Amino acid sequence: MAAVDTTPHLAMTEKGSSHGSYADEKGARDPEKEKVDLDDADAVGEVFADGPRLIDLGRDGHERPIETDADYATRLISLDDDPATRVFTFRLWFLGLGLSCFAAVLGQIFYFRPQTIYVSQLFIQILGFILGRILEWVVPGPSEGALLRTVDTAFWRFMNHGPFNMKEHVAITIMSSTASSSALAISIFASQELYYRVETDVAVGVFTLIGSQLIGYGMAGVTRIFLVYPTFAVYPQVMPTVQLFEALHRGEGMMSQAKRKRFFWAVLLGAFVWEWIPEYIAPTLTGISIFCLANQDSAWFTRVFGGAAGNEGLGAFSLCFDWAYVGASGGSIGALFTPLSTQLSLYAGCAVCMIAFCACYQMNTWNTQNFPFLTQLLYRENGSEYDQLAILNDDFTLNNDKLEAYGLPWYAASQLLYKVSRTIYIGAALVHFLLWHSQNVYKIVRGGRAGITDPHFKKMRAYPEMPNWAYLAIFVGCAGMALGTTYGAKSQLPAWATIVALLFAWMFVPVIGTLYATVGYAPSIENLVQMLGGALVPGKPVANMYFTMYGYQPVVQAYSLTADLKIGQYTKLPPRATFAVQSVGAVIGGLLNFVLMKTIIASHREILLDVQGSNVWSGQQVQSFNSAAIAWGALGKPLYATGTRYGFVPYMLLVGMLFPIPFWLLHRRWPKVGFNNVFTPVLCAELGFLAVGINSSVFTTFLVAIFSQYYLRKYRPTWFRKYNFLLSAALDGGTSVMIFVYTFAVGGGSGKVRPFPTWALNPKGNPDYCKRLT
Repeated sequence: MAAVDTTPHLAMTEKGSSHGSYADEKGARDPEKEKVDLDDADAVGEVFADGPRLIDLGRDGHERPIETDADYATRLISLDDDPATRVFTFRLWFLGLGLSCFAAVLGQIFYFRPQTIYVSQLFIQILGFILGRILEWVVPGPSEGALLRTVDTAFWRFMNHGPFNMKEHVAITIMSSTASSSALAISIFASQELYYRVETDVAVGVFTLIGSQLIGYGMAGVTRIFLVYPTFAVYPQVMPTVQLFEALHRGEGMMSQAKRKRFFWAVLLGAFVWEWIPEYIAPTLTGISIFCLANQDSAWFTRVFGGAAGNEGLGAFSLCFDWAYVGASGGSIGALFTPLSTQLSLYAGCAVCMIAFCACYQMNTWNTQNFPFLTQLLYRENGSEYDQLAILNDDFTLNNDKLEAYGLPWYAASQLLYKVSRTIYIGAALVHFLLWHSQNVYKIVRGGRAGITDPHFKKMRAYPEMPNWAYLAIFVGCAGMALGTTYGAKSQLPAWATIVALLFAWMFVPVIGTLYATVGYAPSIENLVQMLGGALVPGKPVANMYFTMYGYQPVVQAYSLTADLKIGQYTKLPPRATFAVQSVGAVIGGLLNFVLMKTIIASHREILLDVQGSNVWSGQQVQSFNSAAIAWGALGKPLYATGTRYGFVPYMLLVGMLFPIPFWLLHRRWPKVGFNNVFTPVLCAELGFLAVGINSSVFTTFLVAIFSQYYLRKYRPTWFRKYNFLLSAALDGGTSVMIFVYTFAVGGGSGKVRPFPTWALNPKGNPDYCKRLT
């Protein structure tokens, strides 16, 4: 991908940054020759008409590729809207609240399972559509689709006013998917109850959950003027979701729309059936390594070419046929929808990552040959696992005498480089924002809403907005809850440190939010927040947990809300409805998380404390969170102080700040070469991308990205426009449904694991036949 044409031929988007959005412009165009009036219905037409419209055509008469941010906003998504469409219906509240409870309970149960599984938004979206259609039929009302027709009164219109519409569906999906994620506060409460014997007070727990879940929303609301409204805020990760809403609800009876629906359901069914093979019957298909098949006894072949088993290898040139790993898996990076320049920057970082990991291990840098090649645990210098409790007092604060006797821990080189890369990323993201986006953001903020010309935003003027003072009031109220509950929870975090954490979050919402909105990528800043908390409040692991929650969680909540607000803008869901359903979902999810956590800990405390757990319950996520808090909170200062073994890590922040500058200067000197396509924060963040997990999908994902985002987009633009993002939704959706069924049918979710018999494609040891290292 190349630079964005900031005065595109559609004449509908803001003039602004020439970096961080979609385009493949090669050479200058004449905007006046291709300008299209968006008020001309014949030019724009129905977005899913069978033939290309004037808006889709280039000067040669053929459909041109999707290039600019304006192309994504107007050629992939319909501008049609009916402000009279009902949103707050019986179906919305019945299904929204019901699915929110279902998703919250399921998400919290998954949190305490041995398998790391998340409730997919696409799964909720598909389930919501099916249930909505059922209610349209079975609930009495004046609707023609109702099985039992009633008189047309206000009550029955509320119960079943008409067909299940897109705005109801969008609101249900946002509410229930928001509730599906286990709140970060739950990890703190579980750690305190399991490891510190501190019983969480119900009132403190409830207000901590409400405050921590909503505090980022206040930040998001204030920044939505440049993170939601403008055209350059594309949010590529929501395109499959939005196009699925369009396909399921718009253009009933249209030939092209009927084809797209059939395409979606056929692919979804195919993905559901296929995924049983690599996930259950033939796990070798998760990562086929020709190199390991040729040499099954080489540890180095495993390190470089393995990767189908967790923490075994880097997955170089492995072929993965499991969409659960190749696809988005519910995340914001997907081969079929993430911009090509973002993915090229990401995989460039991965290539450097492979070289660096192997070089450090070969040269035994930081004694790394004493530890596993890929691991996130702490070790003693002799390779034995580090006992973090051996250096703490009874109240789990650091005992310096015990630390001096026991010694500081060691990281494997791969894990240390991961921390280095995420530190470099923060500096690069800050400078990247200042160089490429700050002027544009300043102009938008200064000009206000009147200067925003995005066509979807103009359509949204039909609905009342949430005022800025309301968002600020939410933030102030939640900040007050944060200050009060940190004391009530015996967190050992002083009020001034809580305020610093919130200020830190405020600083990064525009930076991370802009990156997320333009290139679809938002690496975690959790490590840096933990490091900062360890430096400000040393020797107190529990305080570090709370500092992390208020310095990191608001950033995640903020860009999650802005993405949902963008979905609302694309689908014309009123802004107040979007905020209302996400707030309700967050509160319901948090409260049910708390109830489930209390119940599960009371029933399975000993299993959760056990390192291995059982095949049904596991405290691995709580253990990992608590270990990180001890490592950063108790050991952050002695580990990373200047002059110590890892004292160079904090200074990588300054290195990161220098990294974007050469590419910015080169782009100013040679603007047509494409230096603006190097997203330095993405590249830096992925220098440690392969430090953990199953890595066999990286090469295949790269190939799929090239095929979709380069070949299809450039040489098959009509197919790309109509089906590419819908294909992503169908594959991810079918996979999500399969994983849900698999989890409870044979994966242990129902209490018993039913493994598939061993055979050639389900061998003992590593699925890819690489030599077992751990």
